[in-house]
Amino acid sequence: MPRILLIDDDAQLGPPLAAYFQRFDLTLEQALRPSVGLALLQQGGFDAAILDVMLPEMDGFALCRTIRRISDIPLIMLTARGEVMDRVVGLELGADDYVPKPFEPRELVARVQTVLRRRTATAPAAARLEFDGLVVDPATRSVQRQGQPLELTGTEFDLLHLLAREPGKVFTRDDILNHLRGHEAELFTRAVDIVVSRLRKKLEPLDAIKTLRNAGYALALGRAQPAGTGKPAP
Repeated sequence: MPRILLIDDDAQLGPPLAAYFQRFDLTLEQALRPSVGLALLQQGGFDAAILDVMLPEMDGFALCRTIRRISDIPLIMLTARGEVMDRVVGLELGADDYVPKPFEPRELVARVQTVLRRRTATAPAAARLEFDGLVVDPATRSVQRQGQPLELTGTEFDLLHLLAREPGKVFTRDDILNHLRGHEAELFTRAVDIVVSRLRKKLEPLDAIKTLRNAGYALALGRAQPAGTGKPAP
């Protein structure tokens, strides 16, 4: 059963939410302070984490940044009043999704299920995708840039995999949103630009993602050449 960590200082929130999550075969555990949550995450065993923005010790943005230094675990931010800037900052720091407060428990469960599904989904024939300076391996959800492992969040990997499956094809923001978030999620086109910008920086010095104004994004790398040949792979 997937284990979810809730880091929120509202002691009244955890118990009823945990009982609700149990109905969907999800185990929810709560940490009231960021320091306790970080210690639990470092012990391992959690499949996703939910972070409130308003926290003691450090706010949810600083906590998100700290977690991203040590883990690529899926992160969902709880943002008061659904402020757009909260969403933007959270996504820029590496959060995978956001849910505005107050929220319906069913919506939060759906968002958790979505990030877990993205995390575990593998294509039946998940062949390695090899390009000049870049290797994307869907089977292990790993990426190598110029021969070195590259740490990506779940959302960043899913975006890169989408573009890499059809290099050169232009994907609109709506295409990307529907792929990353699912049709029931609220469309937030600024989120695509944020994730693309973050991914592009991680792929440097490769000039991997091309922006087509008013159209979308495409992978701009050529296929790697098979060993012993001078021809690019088909």
